[in-house]
Amino acid sequence: MQKFKSAKESNVSITELMLPSHSNFGGKVHGGHILNLMDQIAFACASKHSQCYCVTASVNRVDFLSPVEVGELITLKASINYTGRTSMVVGVRVESETITTGKKRHCNSSYFTMVAKDANGKNIPIPGLLVDSEQGIRRYSRSKYRKESAFDRDNKFDSNNFKVEEFLELLKTENVKIELK
Repeated sequence: MQKFKSAKESNVSITELMLPSHSNFGGKVHGGHILNLMDQIAFACASKHSQCYCVTASVNRVDFLSPVEVGELITLKASINYTGRTSMVVGVRVESETITTGKKRHCNSSYFTMVAKDANGKNIPIPGLLVDSEQGIRRYSRSKYRKESAFDRDNKFDSNNFKVEEFLELLKTENVKIELK
C-alpha cells in the first residue's frame, strides 16, 4: 500500500441524464436520487484512494441550491479532502447542465466521511493524503476543522453533559414555549 496518495489519483467524475423515473410529483429530480448518486461517487472515490471496500460513516450537511430538471445532465465530481487513520472525507460537487443551452449550475456540494473496511468488516489503515496546492491545504484544513467542530458540538449536547440552564436565555427569543415539570 502506498503511504501517501494525491487527491488527483482518486478523483472520480460521472455524468448522468435525469429521466422522468427520477422525478417527484413536482417534475423535479428527487433529492433522494441525487443523494444516492452522491453516495455512490463518494464510495468510488474513497475505494479508489484506499484500495478497499468503504462504507459511509456520515454525511455533512447537504444544501440543495437549485432544482434539477428532468432532461438535464448532472455531473458529480468527488475528491479526497482529508485522511485520518482509517477514514477519509470525500468532497462531492453536483452540477446540472441544460442540454439545449449548455448552461451549467452548481446544485449542491457535500462532504461524506467514508471508512475503509477489511473482509471481516474491521476498520483498516488507509494511505495519507499528499497535498500539493494551497487549495488542497484549504480543503484539508476545512475538513479537520469541521470534524473538530462536530466533536465539540456532540459533546456539548451529550445528554450526560448537557446543562439546561446554559441554554434557557438563548431560547427566550425563539419560537418555543418551555414548560418544565
